[in-house]
Formats: sequence, C-alpha cells, structure tokens
Amino acid sequence: MPFIEGYCDPLSAVPGQTIRLHVSTDMTHASLRIVREGWPERVVTEDTPPPAAEPWANGAGWPVAHEFTVPHDWTSGVYRLELKANTPRDRSQFDRWSYVTADHAVLLVVRAARPASTSSILLQLSTNTYAAYNNWGGKSTYAYNSSDNIQSPRASLLRPGHGYHGTCFPIWERAFVQWAEREGYVLEYAINDDLDTWPAGFDGYRLILSVGHDEYWSRGMRDNLERFIANGGNAAFFSGNSVCWQVRYEDNRRTMVTYKEYPERDPAYAAKDFANLTTLWSHPLINRPENHLTGVGFPMGGYHRSHDAYMDGSGAYTVRRVDHWVFENTGLREGDEFGGAQTIVGYECDGCEFTEVNGKPVPTHKDGTPKTFIILAQAPAVWTGCVFPVHHEAKVSPDGRATLGAWTSPKGSTVFTAGTTDWSHALGHDATVNQITHNVLRKLMR
Repeated sequence: MPFIEGYCDPLSAVPGQTIRLHVSTDMTHASLRIVREGWPERVVTEDTPPPAAEPWANGAGWPVAHEFTVPHDWTSGVYRLELKANTPRDRSQFDRWSYVTADHAVLLVVRAARPASTSSILLQLSTNTYAAYNNWGGKSTYAYNSSDNIQSPRASLLRPGHGYHGTCFPIWERAFVQWAEREGYVLEYAINDDLDTWPAGFDGYRLILSVGHDEYWSRGMRDNLERFIANGGNAAFFSGNSVCWQVRYEDNRRTMVTYKEYPERDPAYAAKDFANLTTLWSHPLINRPENHLTGVGFPMGGYHRSHDAYMDGSGAYTVRRVDHWVFENTGLREGDEFGGAQTIVGYECDGCEFTEVNGKPVPTHKDGTPKTFIILAQAPAVWTGCVFPVHHEAKVSPDGRATLGAWTSPKGSTVFTAGTTDWSHALGHDATVNQITHNVLRKLMR
C-alpha cells in the first residue's frame, strides 16, 4: 500500500513569504494540489525520511520536498495542501488501469499582506487545539489517544496531522468559513500563534473571531486580545470550551507546551513563574479564569449530548432576553427554543454562575463574570461521565448552563459568546442561527 504524509513550515504566511513543505512517502509518483477553502473552493496550484525520536514532541524531521513562495495574488484564507501518491508504474507498461493511492491534507493559512486591508474582521483558527489533540507519532496532550495511556506535555507543531486530522478545521471552522463567504462577508485569516506574536497592523481590525473549539491559549494571545478589547476592539466567540488551558511556545515557537492537570511538573512551577504556568486559566496560581475575557467558562458549563451527559437533550437554546439586539429580525419570542435540529448546544459548553431575578437569569459575578455581562439564552449542561481536574482549580458547577450572552467594556467594546462548540453546525441550515450570526457580525465589524 502506498504511503504519504507531510507538514508545512511555517503554519501561516503572508504573500511573498517562502513555505517549506516536508513530505515522507514510499512512492516515486507523488503530486501536490493546493485548494483555497471557502465559497466556492478554488484550486490555486497543481504540481505533478525516517521518523525522529519522540516525534510527537520533537517533530518528524523530514526533508523539504516542496519549497514555494506564496504568490502575491493569493487572498487571505485557509489553503488545503493535498498530497497524493500512486503505486509505482514500473511493474508493467500495461498495468495502468487502476492504481492504489494514498492522500494526505496539510493546512496553511495565508494572512493579508497588510492586516485589515481587505476586511475589518479577523478569523483566527484554533490551531493550538489541533496540536493538542494531534497524536501523530504516538502521543498527544491527552492520555486517551496516547501510547501507554500517558500524555505528553510537549506537542510539536511540525508534524503531520495539522488541521485536517483528529480535532480539526473541517469539524467546526469550515462550515463558518463557507457560510460567511457565501453570504458575502470578506474575512481575513490568521492562526492562534499570530495572536500571540500580534503582527504589525492587527490593531486595525474591528472584530476578532473564535470559532468552534478554541481551547488552548497562550499568555501572549490573551494579553493581546484583552488589550485590543480595552482599546475599543470587539470579539465574538462562536465557540465553546474556549480559553480553557494556558500554553506556551518553545523551541523557536515550534513546540507547544502544556502540563495541564499536572502543573507541579511544569518547570515554571518550580521557578515560581506562575504567570506562565501551563494549566487551567482558572487555576488559583494563574487566577485568570476564562470568563474574565469571554463572560463564560467551562467550569460553569459542561456537556450537552456528549460524554454521556444530557444525551436526550434538545440541543437547543432557550431565549431569556428577546429584546436584545442579538435577536433582532429573528421572530423569536421569550422562552422560544432555537437551533435544536442541528444541535447547536452540543459537545462542550461554557456558562456562568447566575441567579434568578424577576424570572430572568442574572450573573452573580462571584466567579469573575464581567459586571456588564447579559445572559441572553441558556441550555442545560452537566458534569457526568467525565472527570475534571478539580484538585487545585476553580469550582465546577454540578448543574451547569450553556450560556449565550454578551458584555460591554467601558470604551464601548462588545464581547459576544455563543457558549458552545457546535454553533457553526447550524449555519446555512437554521434561519434563526443565520440571523443571529448576521446580527453579531454586522454590528461588531463596524
């Protein structure tokens, strides 16, 4: 059987920058095709080593098979590098009716040459999450899909699997990208690491998006986004389980590090460098719960129709404040449900501590939820079938709520959160979800 895999370095680039595509294959006939994701998909080019030690942490170490400069006419977007290998043709000149093939996709993000030059909206992909779940070479940052059931605190960014295998772009972000471009929105694109380095010009955006499963954030990412919001920029989290774990980059930004449930093993712990400790953002030694930024957090949310929790749930949100601008032109009434047909409340959900006042849910703010946060819709979520690391960290709600809401900063910035990983599954299928997404984008991109 033929074999082919690869990875690119760097993971994001601007026009004029050189990309190195590393490939390993046992075939002599291999091809490369590059496709821009979005609506419609577009083919932009076609062109007809041994594993390293601990490759999950150190990278594959393969030679460069293709090196090319990103053309200046490539628009910002997500590009799928399609590798394909065929069985060799030298067995017989007549043995050509059918070939066994192998294929492998690699994700590349092309940023705008000048940030915010074509759009006021930046979609930053959850590439840290891709890396955390990627178990190519034998290990990920999770025990369940690692060899010997032992997770690795180090995840190389230079190995196959990035973006199209495991927890990846097609599960959540692709649907959002296709819907947005089909609806006429021009987006610019980046990866998590770009938020950490914050290239010159990023301050020119009006709205920065998180979509799907944006679970792993570095200190630089968070510092930069919070500064952006404090200076008047907007953010929208069409995502869930967002900003849950802190990570850091090492080895010239080629390795992502996170000790997660075992912070005491992190060298930063021994050095008392707690600001860079790689564990839950809600850990008391870091003391920056995710809801300080997003308005909601995983500890006060939980699972809905996943992890054996609420498997008979409706997958829908219930409207709790229909008079808010988020619900304009939806035709919804107070207490209506929406999004259930596509299970927009699903997998992993974020919430906030709340109480009922005059029949309305109101944040208690005891968990650090911003004072201006408004709960707009809720759905049940619960902690069952899964153990959350609570030996050091913030309290977990036994009766959580997936929470859709928004808060406003003193400078008038707005931060919106959908509070669920699966929001994008309904885009293009549910008129209400479409309209709410339109409302958020149109208001916050200005």
